[in-house]
Amino acid sequence: MAEPHDESQTIRVGDLEITPGEGLVRAGGQVLTLSVREFQLLVALVEHHGGIVARTELCRAVWGRELRSGDRSVDVYVSKLRAKLEHAVPNRRYIHTHPSFGYRFQSEPRTAPGEDSAAPARAESDAHAADRDAPRSRGHVESM
Repeated sequence: MAEPHDESQTIRVGDLEITPGEGLVRAGGQVLTLSVREFQLLVALVEHHGGIVARTELCRAVWGRELRSGDRSVDVYVSKLRAKLEHAVPNRRYIHTHPSFGYRFQSEPRTAPGEDSAAPARAESDAHAADRDAPRSRGHVESM
């Protein structure tokens, strides 16, 4: 589990600034208007920056209760929060969904519509496969 945040300090992640003690969030230089639940959800996600947080854990942290079967509260509030963040900073993506489990908070560049974000990784993988399958000359030792 992540270390608890210091309420008096501002947390900075990319173009996002969060001041927990003041309940203040700035994104892309503009102050965001968040509900209390959206703010609590954002802080809970930021406390685990880069790690996946289970929906059940978010429900306990924000609503103070266990997640009930069929309860979509976490998903609805994540959707609202994500929309506000992406409206303020359209070139960044902060909240990433991990289906059937939870969410991860991490600032990453947003891909253009229609752009395949997996394409560079696939191209690199294809290049490694081509190297692996290429014929080797006798007596040649590859260095690592």
